[in-house]
Amino acid sequence: MLDECERSVVVAPMAGGVSTTALVRAAAEAGAAAFLPAGYLTPEAVHRDLRELSDTGRPYGLNIFVPSRSAADVTAVEAYRARLAAEADRYGVELPAPRLLDDDHFAAKIELAVAAAPAWVSFTFGIPDAGVVEALRRAGSTVLVTVTDAGEAQQAVAAGAAVVVAQGGSAGGHSATTRPGGYLGDRGTAEVVREVRAAVSVPVVAAGGVGSAADVHELLAAGATAVQVGTMFLLAAEAGTRPAHRAALGDGGATVVTRAFTGQPARALRNRFTDAYSAHAPVAYPAVHHLTAPIRAAAARAGDAGALNLWAGTAFGQARPGTCREILDRLG
Repeated sequence: MLDECERSVVVAPMAGGVSTTALVRAAAEAGAAAFLPAGYLTPEAVHRDLRELSDTGRPYGLNIFVPSRSAADVTAVEAYRARLAAEADRYGVELPAPRLLDDDHFAAKIELAVAAAPAWVSFTFGIPDAGVVEALRRAGSTVLVTVTDAGEAQQAVAAGAAVVVAQGGSAGGHSATTRPGGYLGDRGTAEVVREVRAAVSVPVVAAGGVGSAADVHELLAAGATAVQVGTMFLLAAEAGTRPAHRAALGDGGATVVTRAFTGQPARALRNRFTDAYSAHAPVAYPAVHHLTAPIRAAAARAGDAGALNLWAGTAFGQARPGTCREILDRLG
């Protein structure tokens, strides 16, 4: 999978504006694989970014969210919406009507991926259909699927995935689990890597909890062919991380796994919002994501980290500012 790359570290796709084309390009120039996140973007924006990266002539990856196949519980979503009214008042925003289903323009993004044929296309939040995987393979892309256990890995390989990304519970941002209701995020990445390697014969990329070269080496020793890292690049000069998020990474504290922001389990820095709403958020991605979007946007404009989704893995305390190349060099 990484034959084109000099490094064993992969720069993870971080949606929401963090993984810019500048970050992906800088990683490629430094000899590492990096993924452009298509999540939350319009097809037009994805097309523009793909064209920009294709023009560099360097290999890059694209990450796509697999849409949910079932609608959220409308009663649970409405109840959460009512609970969030206090936050809407605090920030002077209106909460949208519930959007129970949203495929994030999945079909259009697959068409763009087939046309652009990036070196790698990865999926999270589920297993894509075999026909989708085959279309990407025929276009020339290597397909990766993010998994959190052996069963998901076997499903991914059955669908045609050439590589699986074994995500531990220590990873920052959204978990790829297909069983979000019972997800605790309490399994170490090395454990997940070993379990997945025993279940499938394709290469395994490790993801989660990486803060140093020693962590990278540990996961390679556990059997990973490469190690995907996100949190350490939140402070990269080329990243689009919000100022409040950058500042919060240096404030200490701890991370928690929460559905409060999006309805899908995700690891974030603990803040006022996670304390107030984690126990009440339903399993309802992306309905909860759409509900909290105006609150998060208002908090970002105000520089208020208390209501921001401050995605971060457990190793966030080791993140240091620098260029993408400098951070890659620190990771070995």
